[in-house]
Amino acid sequence: MVRRLILVLGDQLSPPHKLSSLRHAEPGQDVVLMAEVVEEMTYAPHHRQKLVMVFSAMRQHAEALRGLGFEVRYVRHDAPDNTGSLTGELRRAADELQPGEIWLTRSGEWRLERAFDDVELSLPAPLHRLADDRYLCETETFERWARGRRELRMEFFYREMRRRYGILMEGDQPAGGRWNFDAENRRRLPKGARLPERLIISPNAVTQGLIAEITALSPDGFGELDAFGWATNGQEAEDLARHFFADILPGFGDHQDAMAQGEPWLWHGRLSAALNLGLLDPRDLCRRAEAQWRDGRAPLNAVEGFIRQILGWREFVRGIYWLKMPGYLETNALGAANRLPDFYWSGETDMACVAAVVAETRAHAYAHQIQRLMVTGNLAMLLGVAPAEINAWYLGVYADAYEWVEAPNTHGMATYADGGLVGSKPYAASGAYINRMSDYCGTCAYEVKDRLGERACPFNSLYWDFLDRNAARLDANPRMALPYKSLARLDAAERGAIAERAEALRQSFGATPLQAEGRVST
Repeated sequence: MVRRLILVLGDQLSPPHKLSSLRHAEPGQDVVLMAEVVEEMTYAPHHRQKLVMVFSAMRQHAEALRGLGFEVRYVRHDAPDNTGSLTGELRRAADELQPGEIWLTRSGEWRLERAFDDVELSLPAPLHRLADDRYLCETETFERWARGRRELRMEFFYREMRRRYGILMEGDQPAGGRWNFDAENRRRLPKGARLPERLIISPNAVTQGLIAEITALSPDGFGELDAFGWATNGQEAEDLARHFFADILPGFGDHQDAMAQGEPWLWHGRLSAALNLGLLDPRDLCRRAEAQWRDGRAPLNAVEGFIRQILGWREFVRGIYWLKMPGYLETNALGAANRLPDFYWSGETDMACVAAVVAETRAHAYAHQIQRLMVTGNLAMLLGVAPAEINAWYLGVYADAYEWVEAPNTHGMATYADGGLVGSKPYAASGAYINRMSDYCGTCAYEVKDRLGERACPFNSLYWDFLDRNAARLDANPRMALPYKSLARLDAAERGAIAERAEALRQSFGATPLQAEGRVST
């Protein structure tokens, strides 16, 4: 008799001793279930590299578990009796195996937790859902931290996490006398800067097989497969981490916000996809980064910036997600109701910055955080793109995107759809910001210094129009005082011309109201 049936999800690929549902499992008595299902393949418009990465990592993880003596029931997406859903495969396996108990580590996504709620009573054995303790802040701990606070700000949460784990601390004080060195991490990439050599992960045999499978299954799907380079097992992920700490981290801080034509990686680590799959451990990464500083191999601003992304931001957005779901994604603070322009998929636009970011997204299933926030996210917000439209795009096209991490970043930080829960102000910017932090504008068909005219940078008129349209919602925000003072200096005629230009841009880009097409989106 099977004692336990243990469901392992596609982002739970950590070693057994690090996953709560497998920590006390016994080979020979327990059966592990893993399944590739159509429902998970299609709930978002996934980049083909993302599908390859997840399925390759799952298949290799299943073989690793078999090597440890586990019986693994692995259901491929093309199996003829595949039910197409995780709950369907769980019920089918439970009915066939008749286990004494069913275990799983809680999912990271609200929709899956509700699906397991729905199936629980129909299963032939008790379902035990264990907390996912691979994260550094339990959802209950975050809820206690958030209780009674008028504003939820990552900076204060981050300080508590630093104290809790004793990371980058000198006694009860932050290392270097400051909690945050972000102000030192905003330098433009200088001309002639020497970029670090990057480790290339060549697709292994399992990954190569999946590239062929996904090419045949989805020949016209979004995203290229030629440049696949994601880690799909623990050793590949560790190779990336070692390379980052030795060769990349020392330069990570200064130019963290920089953007450059033809340089998708710069000093970014490419570790988030492996981390979100469970192939890397967040606490281990933070400790190793700290050791680089303490041993004199990396400056404090670089190390603190890296640790803040994991110990602070990653844990904060997960906490926000579980605190505010399911209603979080229904918020629409700016009343945005337009469709997403087609060039987010094709990259066919005269805006050099957008064309570059979309091209890199298509090629690599990747763009770094400033490209996501200040180019594609900023533009979607200025155009009034409906939250559901832009959320679905981000969730699908990036290899590291899962709803718990994608939604607060997109819905809150990039588009301000949550009304300031995640970010204290909209991250709206004109072309001047992009020109300051990149070399995109030098080759653009548009003129970055112009607000009006056919060849004026679209970000400019859209930015000022955004401020004007949303004045009633935003002008009381103290962090928006300076932009609104600048807006007030424009006379009525210029503001009218800006509004006309912005509307013409929305029309020409196809950012038109969804209701006009019979589509409604929150």
